[in-house]
Amino acid sequence: MRVTVKTSGKRLRRGVALSVAGLVAAPALVLGSGTAAQAASCTTSAGPHQKQVEKFLKRPVDGKQSTADCKAIQKFQKAHGITPTIGYAGPLTWRTMNTMLAQKAAGKNPNKAKKCPTDKGRIACVDLTRQLSWIQDGKKLTYGPVPVRTGRNGAETRTGSKKIYWRNIKHWSTIYKVWMPHSQFFDGGQAFHSVTKSMYNPPGSGGCVNMRPADAKAYWKLLKNGDDVYVYGRKPGT
Repeated sequence: MRVTVKTSGKRLRRGVALSVAGLVAAPALVLGSGTAAQAASCTTSAGPHQKQVEKFLKRPVDGKQSTADCKAIQKFQKAHGITPTIGYAGPLTWRTMNTMLAQKAAGKNPNKAKKCPTDKGRIACVDLTRQLSWIQDGKKLTYGPVPVRTGRNGAETRTGSKKIYWRNIKHWSTIYKVWMPHSQFFDGGQAFHSVTKSMYNPPGSGGCVNMRPADAKAYWKLLKNGDDVYVYGRKPGT
C-alpha cells in the first residue's frame, strides 16, 4: 500500500507494508506533522507460557491475556530487546524471565554446586546456563555474581579453563566496528567487555562475555594478565 503525504507543497511517498501473520494484528498507521509512525500492536492471544509470565510480572495468574497483561509483557520485551514486541507470552520471553529467576536464586553463593574451580586462587567464573559471572579467590566470593550476555547460537562462548592474556581499556573491534571498553581477552577473540544494551538482549554476543559498564570496570580493576577464567554450562537457546 502506498501512502502519499503533502508537506510544504512537496509530495512525500512512503511505502508502508502492512501484514497480518499468525497472532499479530496489523498495526495502526499514525500520520502527524509530516511524519508516519506505526503504533505497536498488542496481541489478544494467550501464549504457551501465559501463567508463568503473569506470575513473574506479578499479574493475576489466570492464564488469560488481558490488555493490562499485554502492556506489562510489552514493557518487559521493549526493555530487553525481545521482538516482536506484541505482548505475547512466548518461549523467548519466558526463557529470559526464567534466566532472571535462576540468577536471583544464585544469591551470594553462585558456586554452591562447586562447578568453578576453588583451587586456583583468584579466578573469574562464567556460568553460561545461568548467564552469570563472578570473581572468587579460592572459596571466597570477591565480586558478583552479575548478569552477563554470552555468545549466540553458532557463535557460542567457548567453555573450559582459560587465562587472561591481553587487556585493552578502550579496544576497537575491527570485526564488528564497535568500541569494547575494558576488554580482557581470555580465548582468541573472546573477552570480557562492557556494552550499553540489556544483558538479556537476544540472541547474544559474537562470543564475548558482555557486561554492564560498572561490572566490566570492576573486573578490570580486580583482574590482571595471567589470571584464570573458567567457562562452563550451556546458554539457553544454543
